[in-house]
Amino acid sequence: MDYINNRELSWLSFNERVLQEALDENVPLVERMRFLGIYSNNMDEFYRVRVANIKRLISLQNKKVDGFKGTPQDLYDEIRTVVIKQQRLFENAYEQIIKLFEKDSIHHLDENSVDEEQRKELTEYFRKEILHDVVPIILDRKNAFPRLRDKAIYLAIRMQWDQKRKVRYALLEIPSSIPRFYSLKKGAKKGIILLDDIVRLNLDELFPIFTFDTIEAFTFKFTRDAELNLDDDVSMSFIEKMEKSIKQRKKGEPVRMVYDHRMPEDLLELLLRNLNLKSGINSIAGGKYHNFKDFMRFPDFGKSEFLFPKQTACTHPDLEGHRSIIKQIIRKDILLHFPYQKFDYVVDLLREAAIDPKVESIKINVYRVASRSQVMNALINAVSNGKEVTVVLELQARFDEENNLYWADRLKDYGAKVLYGYEGLKIHSKLLQIRRVSEKKEQLITYVGTGNFNERSAEIYTDLGLLTVDRRIALEVQHVFQMMEQSLHHHTFRYLSVSPVNSRRKLLGLIQNEIKFAQKGLPAKIQLKNNNLVDNKLIEKLYEASNAGVKIELIIRGVCCLVPKVKGKSMNIEAISIVDRYLEHARMMIFANGGEPLYYISSADWMERNLDKRIEVGTPIFDTDLQQELAAIFQMQWNDSVKARILDKTQRNNYKQVSGPPFQSQQELWKYYTAKSKED
Repeated sequence: MDYINNRELSWLSFNERVLQEALDENVPLVERMRFLGIYSNNMDEFYRVRVANIKRLISLQNKKVDGFKGTPQDLYDEIRTVVIKQQRLFENAYEQIIKLFEKDSIHHLDENSVDEEQRKELTEYFRKEILHDVVPIILDRKNAFPRLRDKAIYLAIRMQWDQKRKVRYALLEIPSSIPRFYSLKKGAKKGIILLDDIVRLNLDELFPIFTFDTIEAFTFKFTRDAELNLDDDVSMSFIEKMEKSIKQRKKGEPVRMVYDHRMPEDLLELLLRNLNLKSGINSIAGGKYHNFKDFMRFPDFGKSEFLFPKQTACTHPDLEGHRSIIKQIIRKDILLHFPYQKFDYVVDLLREAAIDPKVESIKINVYRVASRSQVMNALINAVSNGKEVTVVLELQARFDEENNLYWADRLKDYGAKVLYGYEGLKIHSKLLQIRRVSEKKEQLITYVGTGNFNERSAEIYTDLGLLTVDRRIALEVQHVFQMMEQSLHHHTFRYLSVSPVNSRRKLLGLIQNEIKFAQKGLPAKIQLKNNNLVDNKLIEKLYEASNAGVKIELIIRGVCCLVPKVKGKSMNIEAISIVDRYLEHARMMIFANGGEPLYYISSADWMERNLDKRIEVGTPIFDTDLQQELAAIFQMQWNDSVKARILDKTQRNNYKQVSGPPFQSQQELWKYYTAKSKED
């Protein structure tokens, strides 16, 4: 279909936008290197989840894939073509960045370019810090091929005796407990060397009992299928199934191997055969280094110019300097926008609730939290102060399952009530409700957000959170918690959009209303900011609205299966994607509604899973000041002429061109919130 983009290819287009940041000369050098790390980490997860699913479709001999004319095998081949093209861009970006570092007299050295003084320094470091953490595994026919860890970096080693033409092979895992980068202290050239190369430099010390004429080591990594397959055993609890499935994930089928293109054929063939992979199909030749996700922690060498300028989260004029956050929320609705404003207010709200004698209970649903979570510690403090604390904790938050299991155990140890949600129905909403009784009157202090209760990600993800005591919203949030606690207890929601209960129906209805207004000649417009736009039914409805004359503006960070500007289909639809310093994560919607606009924020993307297979919550914004703030946020982002890329059928990620001075929305939002923080 010409008017639906394939989800996987659209995702690869998004990751190319991340790669563009690494190629952008206006981005500071270390940040460019870190964008390479983000790109690499994204690609790992893509292969572990999406490509693994395509492999399953191939094995099941499925014939069709959404948004793609060919078979799953054809799609797999197309993905490989795109990934190889991006791999070349990636390596070019890396080489550019390294050369720019050299201009600053900072060199990326390897085992062949260090001088004698540095060799001595590195050998001493190797013997003291690395040697006893590195255990080579000899590969021979007597021993079974070892089970390799996903996400790890391996060196494949080839030793040869020239006279007898005898070859021996070995593997070793680069230890993840040791920093990947080492800053050299001695020698003529200042710079860094990777842990991989320190090991290469000292390979002979790892094989003292062998004599060989040559020894070489080549990096490779591979990716496993990361899907959790929950056991059908009815005798096992949900938590037992999760624990078992997490262990099985570590044994998932390999779906990709990336390796040093210089690896000798005999060594490559040995690896592919034992990992059940095929050359040129699920293996990709690359450069010398892999696992670039570690480059997200690339050192800054103490130079501030290598980093983005430090930006401190702004204070909120309605919260800062007030002794009680709760009293301020009772006074008026408050909208928080992270990371522009402080996430500390959420933690402070919980800390205040923990000691407030009038607070009787706290309920929260948690998807992802920090490993050292201030939010969780505040909840534990509330339990210790005699509050009734209920935590609905989603165990199926991909790759965060083990952290969530840890916090579940800790919360239960202190006496909190911990619920786990449902198999097959993730709880992805972002809700908090504090029940307070003052002068025999119930107050429900309620938070509805677009992002996780995670103070670490709140520093780099842009998200919105509404704090309110409005009974229209608060009572319906109370019903959502009842759904979570009482096996999907059904309730009719008038104001909230709640998946899987009414979100799809409500969104289709809102779009239909705009169609009616357009037909009557009244203001009809849809402004949508989302992470992903994938759901076919909603896309078709947007096409219908476009043909009816509804103007539609889309800001979609990631996957966008809708194709704008298709004649007879979507000529009234424009779409952009913003990739910048902060990860755009907030979801918001504005409907013109015939001249009386409606404003919403939500935890849900427009995807089938978010609408039909998860508990998600979106809320209207009733306060007129906050409505104006949402309108200002959208308009600033829509006006972006520095980091906005055009989304269209070509998926080329061309930058949006506008007349006038450059306008970078994330920087303009900092100015906007800095000015607001100074309001009386």
